[in-house]
Amino acid sequence: MTLLLGIDIGTASSKGVLTRDDGQLVSQAVREHRTSSPRPGHVEHDAEEVWWRDFTGIAAELLAGAPSGERLAGVGVSGIGPCLLPAGDDDSPLRPAILYGVDTRAGDQVAELTARYGQDEIMRRCGSALTSQALGPKFAWVRQREPGVYGRMRRWYMASSFLVRRLTGAYVLDHHSASQCDPLYGMRDGGWIEEWCDDVAPGLEWPELVWPAQVAGEVTAEAAAATGIPAGTPVVAGTIDAWAESAAAGATGPGDLMLMYGTTMFLVDVVREPAVDPRLWSTAGAFEGTSCLAGGMATSGAVTAWLRDLTGTGYGTLTEEAAALPPGAEGLLMLPYFAGERSPLFDPDARGVVAGLTLRHGRAHLYRAALEATAFGVRHNLAAMREAGGDLRRLVAVGGGARELWTQIVSDVTGLEQSVPRHTVGAAYGDAFLAAVGTGLARREDIAEWNPVTSTVLPDPARGRVYDELYEHYLALYTSTRATAHALAARQHADG
Repeated sequence: MTLLLGIDIGTASSKGVLTRDDGQLVSQAVREHRTSSPRPGHVEHDAEEVWWRDFTGIAAELLAGAPSGERLAGVGVSGIGPCLLPAGDDDSPLRPAILYGVDTRAGDQVAELTARYGQDEIMRRCGSALTSQALGPKFAWVRQREPGVYGRMRRWYMASSFLVRRLTGAYVLDHHSASQCDPLYGMRDGGWIEEWCDDVAPGLEWPELVWPAQVAGEVTAEAAAATGIPAGTPVVAGTIDAWAESAAAGATGPGDLMLMYGTTMFLVDVVREPAVDPRLWSTAGAFEGTSCLAGGMATSGAVTAWLRDLTGTGYGTLTEEAAALPPGAEGLLMLPYFAGERSPLFDPDARGVVAGLTLRHGRAHLYRAALEATAFGVRHNLAAMREAGGDLRRLVAVGGGARELWTQIVSDVTGLEQSVPRHTVGAAYGDAFLAAVGTGLARREDIAEWNPVTSTVLPDPARGRVYDELYEHYLALYTSTRATAHALAARQHADG
């Protein structure tokens, strides 16, 4: 048998897997890292210290323990996105990478570009409205606010394309990642919108567009020395983490929806035809000929991590204590907008709220309220997807946060069954599968054998009735506190 290496760069950690060409998981590795937030609304990664160092460390660790006599046949990569890493002539990063929608610095540029091109025309050509997730406004922010950086900028990267460049020398970006570069990529034509690229980000070299499972190049001798990967090993283009994870979960056909439990919650619904809704993102899929509706919350696991650190209590204890409480956390209701909110609100100045606090509430109540808040956020996104024409027939739960209590609460809140595949190790497993497809060792439909469903989470109708009532309060709580949250956000921006 031959081996496949998959590595994913996440928001808070990077993960890697080594598999055999039938999907058998051989080994896995994790490297934790931190994001930088130099100002409110700014969220960044150092590409050298996070992306490249994590990749080289994980690759070396996994390959050092590889079974003797088994050859590495391919490499797949993925990462957070859409991100903007400006690079100069020699491909050295010119500043830290500006991350995806959790970085909300470019609000003024969102408004400027929307006014310039018109929201209807942007939606028609690109499929998504401009929000903090869009990459075009971040190009404009760098050009306006950091002209010295922009003046030296020649190329730009996301996490996956940066790794592919380092490994192979190829300057490529996959179609899915490009489809999140609004307003620079045309969903109808499947290519860069040249006149808008020249207007928003003039003077740059634009990457060649390929599909995630397409081989971009082979590992160079220099990259082999840095990583331990044999020179000449094929590397596929890869993509943004959520779409690699949807491939790993087999959520690739119309009616499939992936729920990715992680630092942020992400939802990918595969649709028969491109659908457009200003509350969601319309994107290309992981495979040629597929389209998706996508939604993403700005926080989910980030809030539980905050509570873990704040209380000094491990996840195991917090989960056990929260599981002993009834639905509704004995009268607590939380809004999980601790970093603003992405879909379906697209409100970067939304803020976290905990309503109903009394002196009898403790850490377990807060933890359960946080899990319930993310579940209400999932329900809010699913409602928008249905209204946009999504056909939600099969939900697949994946990601490191897909734990028993959390998935059960989500099923109870949404009233929907969730399938849990054998491997929920994340996008890295999808990277290995994309590498297998790209090198001819697997077909797209082989994921059902690679990663079969092994358990199902069923909703409890009694708990669901409690959550139906609380969900209405959840929606009303945002509306009633929005003005105050925005005023406080303005003060935070001023103080920052």
